Amino acid sequence: MSKGVNVEENQQATARENIMGTMNINPLLVKLSVPMMVSMLVQALYNVVDSIFVSHVSESALTAVSLAFSLQNVMIAVGVGTGVGVNALLSKSLGEKNQERANKTAENGIFLALCSYVIFFVIGLTCMKPYFYAQTSDPDIALQGIRYLRVCSVFSLGLFLQTMGEKLLAATGRTNLSMTSQLIGAVVNIVLDPIFIFGYCGEALSGTTGAAVATVIGQFCGAGAAIFFNLKKNPDIQISFRGFRPNGEAIRRIYVVGLPSIAMQCVGSVMTFFMNQILMAFSATAVAVFGVYFKLQSFVFMPIFGLNNGMVPIISYNYGARDPRRVKKTIKLAITYAECIMLIGFCVFQFAPGLLLNLFAASDAMLAIGIPALRIICPHFLLAGIGIVLSSVFQALGNGVYSLIISVCRQLVVLIPVAWLLSRTGNVNMVWWAFLIAEVVSTTLSLVFMARINKNIIAPMQNA
Repeated sequence: MSKGVNVEENQQATARENIMGTMNINPLLVKLSVPMMVSMLVQALYNVVDSIFVSHVSESALTAVSLAFSLQNVMIAVGVGTGVGVNALLSKSLGEKNQERANKTAENGIFLALCSYVIFFVIGLTCMKPYFYAQTSDPDIALQGIRYLRVCSVFSLGLFLQTMGEKLLAATGRTNLSMTSQLIGAVVNIVLDPIFIFGYCGEALSGTTGAAVATVIGQFCGAGAAIFFNLKKNPDIQISFRGFRPNGEAIRRIYVVGLPSIAMQCVGSVMTFFMNQILMAFSATAVAVFGVYFKLQSFVFMPIFGLNNGMVPIISYNYGARDPRRVKKTIKLAITYAECIMLIGFCVFQFAPGLLLNLFAASDAMLAIGIPALRIICPHFLLAGIGIVLSSVFQALGNGVYSLIISVCRQLVVLIPVAWLLSRTGNVNMVWWAFLIAEVVSTTLSLVFMARINKNIIAPMQNA
């Protein structure tokens, strides 16, 4: 009887695993992506809600949170980038029916999440003052930013464990559970935001400090849910730390894909840091507008990142299974869906910028800068959808360095120099055109690299 039960369980596990190799691509991509897109939208929502509540404290508080974004994004980059590496390797291992390597990948991924936390714990205790005073001489803005980012860094364990847990669930096709864990963290954050920010838990935990406390509590709740789901609801991987030792080969494989992703997102932080420097020469309000733009554009970009989270394991699995037809179809569908999302985002930003800015208690000065800014920036959405999807395709196929090259060219080689040159005109509205110019260059590079990937990796699979 016991033997029969074990055989049945093994058959069920195999059926679950093979869904990425047998189910029709369109419903499979929808099945895996929609939960992740919903969870990403909710994440975007609580990021925006965070800023909306902070903006009602003061514009300087909103500026402080905007200045914090660069370093905060580095934390997210390390967590997500490591998770991307784990996701791609784990999915490929399952496609190759290599269960032992899949388990080692999961265990070493969790170990790396803990190592990442230790690094940012130390940074949170030592680097906050020089980081903020390098960006502003306003002591009020700096103090509020230091309080906010120190809490987020010192208590970032929840962020790293939540991110890794979600990637493990997504890699095995359980995006509904990944979505649920993220929803739990987001809802907790949204509920706690006004309670802490507006001082209902005492003045010491109000304002930007309260926003940070609400954020980390939400992250810990999401991490708890993700860990529970992986231990109890994810039979495709068996996680055990009894006698665990870091595996150098597994870590190397994770970071072959993950490091370019980390570097790519960190490039975004460097870009934001320098853009803040360029805009601060005009006014603190211009910096606040830039920060609000980043919060708002997450509503457009986050669903595409969710789409990519559903796409990557499908491509990685079928790459491991040597099925180029399914790889190509997945890429085409993902680009189509991404462009539809970007078109919606373009229309909203182009035709209702004032409505969006008024969510953040925008002053007349903020509206004067922000309305033309959103209208000038948003056309680049229509090109960005292609580049975002192809960057994840490169990572899924083990060529994350292409993604890094594209990101560096877009945000450092093109965007920052062009923005600086346009700022010399003395017109802040000219600065925003740098986004569209940079996107034209990066999309061209993406298409060139995709042609090379198709020739060297995808096409040869047909003859394998």
